[in-house]
Amino acid sequence: MIMTAVFEHFYAGQNLYERMVMPVCKAHGLTYMEFTVLMFLANNPQYDTAAQISKIRQLSKSHVSISLKGLQTRGFVEGQYFPGNQKVLHLRLTEQAQTVVTQGREAQKEFGAKLIRGFTPEEVDQLQSLIDRIHENMKQEETTRARK
Repeated sequence: MIMTAVFEHFYAGQNLYERMVMPVCKAHGLTYMEFTVLMFLANNPQYDTAAQISKIRQLSKSHVSISLKGLQTRGFVEGQYFPGNQKVLHLRLTEQAQTVVTQGREAQKEFGAKLIRGFTPEEVDQLQSLIDRIHENMKQEETTRARK
């Protein structure tokens, strides 16, 4: 069945990704969750609040909160309130985080290269198109569910 294969491959990919980024985590004394939050902020600067990280990455609020405390203690993340809104803390990476981000992006790039090893450029384009279609189907389903 297609869904069984999808989930099996997803979990295998998740395990490979975790193994590939763990050397970066260990080198900087980060937990995998701290690394995940840090890299999310680096790769998605338009989402800069704990609530957005939790929602978009589907991570528990408590895990995000604990990870952000650790990142702030190490000096990798700092927060600021925007004028007129003292309720929402906006997060940004510090200069100190840049080494981790550079190494993390390199690990992510190597992970991506391993996934498409042996694919032709045309096959990569086709795969991207299929993934985009699946994503659209999921977004449509969420929109339909939200209306009910």
